[in-house]
Amino acid sequence: MFTTRPELQGTHGMVASTHWLASAAGMSVLERGGNAVDAAVAAGFVLQVVEPHLNGPGGDVPVLVAAPGRDVEVYCGQGPTPAAASIERYRDLGLDLVPGTGLLAAVVPGAFGAWTLLLEQRGTWRLRDVLEPAIGYAADGFPLLSDTAATIGRVQELFRDEWPTSAATWLTDGGVPAAGTRFRNPVLAQTYRRIVQEAEAAASGREEQLAAARDVFYRGFVAEALDTWCRTQELMDTSGRRHGGLLTGDDLAQWQPTVEQPVSLDYGGLTIHKTGAWGQGPVLLQWLQLLSGYDLAGMGHLSVDWVHTVVETGKLAFADREAWYGDPAHVNVPLEVLLSPEYADARRALVGDHASYDLLPGSPDGRIPRLPTIGSGVVAAAGAGEPTVQRDGATRGDTCHVDVVDRDGMMVSATPSGGWLQSSPTVPELGFCLGSRAQMLWLEPGLPSSMAGGKRPRTTLTPSLATRDGVPHLAFGTPGGDQQDQWQIGFLLAHLHAGLGLQAAIDAPAFHSDHAPSSFYPRQAAPGRLVVETRLPAEVLVGLRERGHDVQPAGDWTLGRLSAVGRDPQTGFLKAAANPRGMQGYAVGR
Repeated sequence: MFTTRPELQGTHGMVASTHWLASAAGMSVLERGGNAVDAAVAAGFVLQVVEPHLNGPGGDVPVLVAAPGRDVEVYCGQGPTPAAASIERYRDLGLDLVPGTGLLAAVVPGAFGAWTLLLEQRGTWRLRDVLEPAIGYAADGFPLLSDTAATIGRVQELFRDEWPTSAATWLTDGGVPAAGTRFRNPVLAQTYRRIVQEAEAAASGREEQLAAARDVFYRGFVAEALDTWCRTQELMDTSGRRHGGLLTGDDLAQWQPTVEQPVSLDYGGLTIHKTGAWGQGPVLLQWLQLLSGYDLAGMGHLSVDWVHTVVETGKLAFADREAWYGDPAHVNVPLEVLLSPEYADARRALVGDHASYDLLPGSPDGRIPRLPTIGSGVVAAAGAGEPTVQRDGATRGDTCHVDVVDRDGMMVSATPSGGWLQSSPTVPELGFCLGSRAQMLWLEPGLPSSMAGGKRPRTTLTPSLATRDGVPHLAFGTPGGDQQDQWQIGFLLAHLHAGLGLQAAIDAPAFHSDHAPSSFYPRQAAPGRLVVETRLPAEVLVGLRERGHDVQPAGDWTLGRLSAVGRDPQTGFLKAAANPRGMQGYAVGR
């Protein structure tokens, strides 16, 4: 099978991420004796600086971590909505959707809390040391990505006219910085430095300093700046009007990151671990349970039967996401039934030879499903999930990803996102903006993902980690919004059923469906639409159209930004691979 680059193999450690600087930063930590968690946290903070259109300090992150002899754990860095948030509050403002940008879409920024708790409990390095690369890039500069420059270009008028603090941060000499130029964010560097200084002044021990750093962020000067910003500003958002924010200092002070058990499923000799239903992660597990009833290997990789079967079973899993997933602290998600073989057997009967154009959730335990009212229109096909920003600030932000394995077999998979430079105006004292994750909640009562105060939005962030006989085996993931699990399942199935190595499975032609409603403003859907890379054979595209799929070509190398690390149980060799699409994801290791 053709590959764009070799699959890396070694014995010391591997890091794969969506940006070469983050991968290099993580590897430098492994080279200096840090473990996989130390490396992942250092890489995660670098991603906040060098991929600012894809994530930021005001965003969120779910993390899966596994080590030999220990259970897999999920670190939840998804903050909840403000206590004051309610359907009535937004309806009183004349809104029927949560705006996709601006202060009304802000939730508690959870990334800092999750990264520091992970480092405290499972790492070995101090905060100062893991933040050093990120501070260096923010203060001294980094080469600006072409996608970052393009994103800034699309919102430059909005910045100049409505978000002057963002203009001051992201426009240079009044204009859009050119791709490849050295870009600095000195205010963000100073924010990181001050957090470290105050944490070190408060405590001397490593763990105590990390706990103190969370206090600084959620109950100290960072929280104070965010509270003041939301109370005193009224800023343009995608509604076409100016609004203040609902987030308060009390919301930040009362939040703590959590450590949870994963949701897991056995498939293909592996146990696949995902986050709970506050993310879309269980979709992949439902999907695999459905696919367990088919002979994919016998169909042939990327044949008409293979693609049709994968797409049609995926539609059923995503329909259940819409009907049943939400924050388990607020809603009763029937996950045990949704993941059961008996439920999958009944659902599998709905898969026919022709593409479905209906959204068909099931009835676990006899419950009657209820779907949200879906907006009309079409989701963009080519480059789906990439940041697309309109004049009014409308954006479909994307995400980052990082995977790490160290010499002892510890693995980390994390998908940082939110707090995009285009999601909300920059807080001038901090050098970063709040996220817009509340746009994923519906202003329609009675749904699992209906708006409520203190509720985690049902996100699309969905890192993956697989064990074999309890031993960490594979960590993988991708940015891409609603497409994340769709591109991941293509990778996993190619690896398990077609026998492809990690790099070949990443390089293989990708596809996804836009059938289910988007999780992002303006919440549109395109029933039956199947987006494909045109490297799929012409006869396969013809066959899919004959089966009723609305096939939309998206170019040869356009879908997904996967990365992965693994460990061969036979040789003990560590492995890594990264996505060539976009020409910025890299794997490193030795």
